[in-house]
Amino acid sequence: MSHQFADLTSPQAAALREGTTVLLLPVGAVEPHGPHAPLDTDPLISAGMCTRAAERFAGDPVTVKVLPALSYGVTEFGAGFAGAVGISAETLGRLVVEICSSLAAQGFPRVVVVNNHFEPGHVTALRTAVRTLADKGIRTTYLDLLRRAAVTRLTEEFQSGSCHAGRYETSLVLADRPELVDTDVMATLPPLRVDMPAAMGAGAHGFAEMGMGDAYCGAPAEASADEGRDTFARLTELLVEAIRDQVS
Repeated sequence: MSHQFADLTSPQAAALREGTTVLLLPVGAVEPHGPHAPLDTDPLISAGMCTRAAERFAGDPVTVKVLPALSYGVTEFGAGFAGAVGISAETLGRLVVEICSSLAAQGFPRVVVVNNHFEPGHVTALRTAVRTLADKGIRTTYLDLLRRAAVTRLTEEFQSGSCHAGRYETSLVLADRPELVDTDVMATLPPLRVDMPAAMGAGAHGFAEMGMGDAYCGAPAEASADEGRDTFARLTELLVEAIRDQVS
């Protein structure tokens, strides 16, 4: 059976309420990822994590299904580059609250929000949405990959904070959708060290202002599908742990 929630019929969805079901909501943003990687990089990574986690629960008493991705997010940092499609933090937060509230009202109270777009306004909107849902008695989990406990389990480039469309993200895309990466261009891109968290903390509000004239930082030319598969395994383990926490 498909791991995708939207592939179910209505009676099949109703049957899931009889057991322990956790739904995964992949979140990202459509925005520039250098001259080599697709605009859909962040949602692609979130969806890849979710599918792998759902596969891990095949035959488990806990049923895991993947909701349609919420692919639009806060993209103020990418504004000015072609392909940045943004919504406000308020809109993003309301979408998550309303989606999870709708699911809870029909018997699906367990949702894990899986996000791979780390712009501050976007992350804050998701954290706030989860708190709002908790105030309504709906226990939604946000898998926060920016928390130290998660960061230390990921790659060196991710830990450095210089990882937008670099080796970390490009490797993940190569692992799942290699045809979407322009590897000829990728190979020509020099490493670019930008401490994005520090730059944001200092008040920078866009990629260009951070010195990312091609909307990337890190070392995309060093990316590989093998590293992407390894990183997906690490990310999936974090997600599996979050799912187990939801039903404990």
